[in-house]
Amino acid sequence: MILQTEYHQRREQLMAKIGNGTAIFHSAPIAVMHNDVEYAFRQDSDFFYLTGFNEPEAVAVLAPHHQEHRFVLFVQPKELEKEIWGGYRLGVEAAKEKIGADEVYPIAQLEEKLFQYLEKADRIYYHLGQNENFNSFILRYWQRLMAGYQKRGTGPMAIESTNPIVHGMRQIKSAAELEIMRQAVAISVEAHNHAREFAQPGRYEYEVQAELEYIFVRQGAIGPAYPSIVASGANSCVLHYIENNRQMQENELLLIDAGCSYGYYNADITRTFPIGSKFTPEQKILYEIVLHAQLEAIAQVKPGNPYNQFHETAVRVLVEGLIDLGLLAGDFEEIIKEEKYKPFYMHRTGHWLGLDVHDCGAYKHGDSWQNLQPGHVVTVEPGLYINPEIKTAEGQPEVDQRWRGIGIRIEDDILVTAEGNEVLTAGVPKSIDDIEL
Repeated sequence: MILQTEYHQRREQLMAKIGNGTAIFHSAPIAVMHNDVEYAFRQDSDFFYLTGFNEPEAVAVLAPHHQEHRFVLFVQPKELEKEIWGGYRLGVEAAKEKIGADEVYPIAQLEEKLFQYLEKADRIYYHLGQNENFNSFILRYWQRLMAGYQKRGTGPMAIESTNPIVHGMRQIKSAAELEIMRQAVAISVEAHNHAREFAQPGRYEYEVQAELEYIFVRQGAIGPAYPSIVASGANSCVLHYIENNRQMQENELLLIDAGCSYGYYNADITRTFPIGSKFTPEQKILYEIVLHAQLEAIAQVKPGNPYNQFHETAVRVLVEGLIDLGLLAGDFEEIIKEEKYKPFYMHRTGHWLGLDVHDCGAYKHGDSWQNLQPGHVVTVEPGLYINPEIKTAEGQPEVDQRWRGIGIRIEDDILVTAEGNEVLTAGVPKSIDDIEL
């Protein structure tokens, strides 16, 4: 659980960085599934990171230069008739106490009240994101402030994105955040281990999905962190396969890429295993290459190493294995430089993980990759995908039929520690001896 003291510390850290500016954050919009049916509300990650407030139609304002109100919220007021239909609201008075704002106003007063928090700011910190209506509101408001600058002699002269500041903060996970992420991982580990035992020839992919997601919710998770991928046979060669409607067959592989969201923090695990008992010879050979690539890549996840190093390590192992099998031919370094391996391995080896599955934060600063630091959490997920209709790079060998239709990915969530790393998802077996029946 993240205490209000930590949210307060985050806001103080942000305000120290923006100086005489004013930062504005808008809650996530309510998304419509179809007609008048709405998706379950999911708060904007930056807004939640700074406030812990989990309602729509809200605005947070951070104004470190204001003498009385440094943290201000605009929220939906208590309104019984609307709450009967749409759910309970915290309301103005309770929000001030429970969220720790210096002042709270009804959201309808935003345009009227916002001026006092911007008139003496030297710039507005606001990310022009996907909420086009609110983007337009901020730009119009800024234009009005600029029009009155000559008379007042104060006001924001620029708009600057909050992303570089907030996302840099979010990249380093606190002890409280890691505790929540460990719980997300623990639930996801249980679900994966159950799914491996449950998956049998003749069952459908959606049955496995149902078992996974039942455990997610039963154990207190919000639900899946992303649409669960349960891909059997050649479906394993589709990176974001989510139809999950095929009947599984003996001697095929099943690739499961699934994780839960717990307290808004996410797990992301992929395992590939045989449906039935044993790998076929071809499946086993390719699986060993991917597992070797993953283990070598994980060894490079440690403080001071550039982010890209574990990806480059995985690529080198995968290419070496493909050359040994005759699936790639030519000079090793040239194959890597010209990315001739891309028909078999077309994605990167990982991403940041946290409040978002593909979490925020820069991977590079200019031409330099960011160095890994304690508190970073990354996924490491190399794979090989030999699509039945694969088209290799020019000058490369044709792929024999026996390899086609095999897709393998192995993914773990890795915490960078002061000493090296911790594999948070180690509870899901991945060695051949551990997963063959």
